[in-house]
Amino acid sequence: MTKEITNTPNKEGYFGEYGGQILPPELKPVFDEIAEQYQKIKNDPDFIKEYNELLKNYVGRPSPLYYAKNLTKKIGGAKIFLKREDLNHTGAHKINHTLGEALLAKKMGKTKLLAETGAGQHGVALATAAAIVGINCEIHMGAIDIAKQMPNVMKIKMLGAKVIEVNDGGKSLKEAVDSAFKSFLKDPENIFFGIGSVVGPHPYPMIVRDFQSIIGKEVKGQIEERDIKPDYLMACVGGGSNAIGLFNDFLDTDVKMIGVEPAGRSFKDGDHAATLTLGRPGEIHGMFTYLLQDNEGNPLPVHSIASGLDYPGIGPVHADLKDKGRVEYVTINDKEALDAFLELTKTEGIIPALESSHAVAYAIKLAKKLDNNKTIIINLSGRGDKDIDYVIDILNLK
Repeated sequence: MTKEITNTPNKEGYFGEYGGQILPPELKPVFDEIAEQYQKIKNDPDFIKEYNELLKNYVGRPSPLYYAKNLTKKIGGAKIFLKREDLNHTGAHKINHTLGEALLAKKMGKTKLLAETGAGQHGVALATAAAIVGINCEIHMGAIDIAKQMPNVMKIKMLGAKVIEVNDGGKSLKEAVDSAFKSFLKDPENIFFGIGSVVGPHPYPMIVRDFQSIIGKEVKGQIEERDIKPDYLMACVGGGSNAIGLFNDFLDTDVKMIGVEPAGRSFKDGDHAATLTLGRPGEIHGMFTYLLQDNEGNPLPVHSIASGLDYPGIGPVHADLKDKGRVEYVTINDKEALDAFLELTKTEGIIPALESSHAVAYAIKLAKKLDNNKTIIINLSGRGDKDIDYVIDILNLK
C-alpha cells in the first residue's frame, strides 16, 4: 500500500472528488469561521489537555480490545477481536466527537448545540457533552426513530436537551438532518451544529474524522502491546464516523478494511441504505458524495433495521476511499444483522447495537472462510440496550 492516501481534505474540503461546501453564499462565512477556529483550537495545549482528560476520566478511554474467544471457537476460522466502543460513557463511539464539538462550540461563544440523531446515540452523546460543558442543546429526530428508540429519547430529555420530533417524508435520519439544518439557519451566529457523522459541509467531515481517529490510534497501540497482527479491520457504515475512526490511522498500511452497509429488506428502492453499493455521486446536506437518488437527483427513501444506518448519503471520505479501492464496502441485510445481534449476545454476553451487528454479521461470514492464523478486528461501535424493546417486538417475545 502506498502512502498516497492520507485522508486529508484540500483547502476547499474535498477528499479527492468528494466533499466541499455546497452552501448558500450567506452561510459560507459561518462554516469558514468554524474551520478557522477549529484549526486554531485543535493545536491549543489547553484544549487538547481538557479534551484528553475528559476522554480518560469521563468517557473511560482507552476502550478495551477484546478477544471474542467463544465466538471464534464456535464459528471456526479467523480470530475475532472487538474494539469495545460500546463500553464508552453513553454507550457508543459518538461521545468521542461530541465532546470535541461541545468544547469547540463553547470556546467560540456559541449558546446552543444543535444536531440530528437516528438511533439516538448521537443525540444522547451530544446532550451529555452539552451538560458537562454547560451549554443548551436541541436534538431533531424522526418520528419512526423516536418510536424505535424511546429509551434514548428519554435519556436525551433527562439530560436537559429539547427533542424535536420530525414527521416529514420518511420520518427518519435524513429528515432529521433536514429539520436540524432549517433550525440552524434561523440563528447560525449563536448555534453550533454538532453534526453526528463524517458528513455535511466542510469542515465537519474533517472535524468528526479527527476526533473519532482516537479509535484507530488506540488499536495501533493495543495490537503492538499484545503482538496482534490484524488482517482485516471491519465496521458498519451509515454516515461513516465509527468506520473512519478505526480505519484512519491504518490507511498507509497493508491491512484490509471493510465497511458494512445495510442491505435492509431488499435492494429495491426504499428497502435499504446501501449508498456506496448502489448509489451514484450527487449532492446532499452541503456535500458532494455518493447518494441514493432518483433520476432528478433527489434522495431516495431508505430503510435499515438499525436507525443509525438509514441515511441515503455517505461521508465524502468513504466515497473517496471506495473510488481509490482502499476500503471494500459490502452489505448485510436486516435478518443477518439480527441473527448476529443474538449470536454475539448469547455467545459472548455482549449485546451489540443493531448498527454494529452488521459488522459482526459480515465478520462471521468472512471468518468461516479464513484460516485460524488470520485476525479480524471489529469496531463494536455501540451497545444494544437501546434496541432491546425493538428486537423483542420483532421477535414477538413479549
